[in-house]
Amino acid sequence: MGNNAAQIEENSDIFTGPVFRPGDDGYDAEIAGFQTAYTHRPALIVGAVHTEDVRAAVEYAARHDLPIAVQATGHGLSVAADGGVLISTGRMTDIRIDPVRRTAHVRAGVRAGALVDAAAEHGLAPLNGSSPSVGVVGYLLGGGVGLLARRFGYAAEHVRSIELVTADGRVRTLTPDDELFGAVLGSGGNFGVVTALEVGLVPVTTVYGGQLVFDTPLVERALDAWRRWTATVPEDLTSTVTMLAFPDIPQVPEPLRGRYIASARIAYNGPAEEGERLVAPLRAVGERLKDDLREMPYPESHTIHSDPDHPHAYAATNALLGEFTEETAAALLAAAGPDSGAGAVVDVRHLGGALARPSDAGIAVDHREAAYVVRIITGPEDAATRAAIRAALTPWTLGHSLNFLYGAGAEADEAQTRAGYRPDTYARLAALKAEHDPRNLFRFNRNIRPEGR
Repeated sequence: MGNNAAQIEENSDIFTGPVFRPGDDGYDAEIAGFQTAYTHRPALIVGAVHTEDVRAAVEYAARHDLPIAVQATGHGLSVAADGGVLISTGRMTDIRIDPVRRTAHVRAGVRAGALVDAAAEHGLAPLNGSSPSVGVVGYLLGGGVGLLARRFGYAAEHVRSIELVTADGRVRTLTPDDELFGAVLGSGGNFGVVTALEVGLVPVTTVYGGQLVFDTPLVERALDAWRRWTATVPEDLTSTVTMLAFPDIPQVPEPLRGRYIASARIAYNGPAEEGERLVAPLRAVGERLKDDLREMPYPESHTIHSDPDHPHAYAATNALLGEFTEETAAALLAAAGPDSGAGAVVDVRHLGGALARPSDAGIAVDHREAAYVVRIITGPEDAATRAAIRAALTPWTLGHSLNFLYGAGAEADEAQTRAGYRPDTYARLAALKAEHDPRNLFRFNRNIRPEGR
């Protein structure tokens, strides 16, 4: 791949931001990300501070036929680079809010929490996910299933324009009338480096939500109640039920230590009084270990899921389900419930609503007929557990979501990527890949192989 020292030294002073090579002070800190199971090990890191740094890095890599990796926060790392060029975009953190147009212009390194806070100053909110530390751009490139997804649809459908550096070193501005626009949204980083984008905001200042946590004896009853309840709720309500065993360690709050629990996570875009009425069937399941449902300022919405905020090692697969029946729930509990010994975090999310409707922007997100998605999260080495739980769901499975695949290894292959799309969508993306990245320089991702290669 031409990763020799002379090539890496050549013209490395063309960048405004810092440059790192293996052995340099700061190299290890620069490659570190939220995912700790593995990291990029590039021959050259460009710490980009603006679009021109990114453009110069891509041009430099293309000139020497070096593969390119991109990292802002390291949450979605799927294929770790060994050699090549890493463009680190975490320094690009500018945000501009236009309260009249209800839009945000964000650079490539902006994190969700920063955007939530900036939008809240104007009585607005982005369609962010559950974690405030996730990068906004990476989240949108995956499609973006947000806290209020059933009400507002995929977050990527609210993108207005994209600034993209393609493999030829050109800076392009994409809008919805460009065929590459919809291909970029939903396909990860296959078509270049997104240096900035403009995304729509919604007039949401508060949300009713939180968690209802049930102890082991009530797990089966809670899952069944949630399953039946989701058939009755309006699109304004998006929810998840998560099942997991907490370790018996001091870092876990006392009421949860050593327990296998089911936690219903609620996000309702409506008045608290109506929210209280809607959740009554879940509270009727029985005593809760935790019940913190409340109306909260939108900047506190990350507490609904309370995702881990510290870097750690993890991997995940998922199954998109056409339905979630009594038999589905029984199969899931047998494979991953309190008596299974599986040791996985299982998260069942209610889809439908606006997520099921076709995209005007033509974003590359398929399987919209899915009514639920089951995420299966384990340690990175426990592929057998992930596979076994997913296999138990086979009778109801339509496919899987690329948005909820975490981790690398043998699972992150072409077959896995293809299965995330309809055949015609994948063919369209592969044709565009052949046109815009024929050498597949952008391949450290859920890679779409250029057509003909």
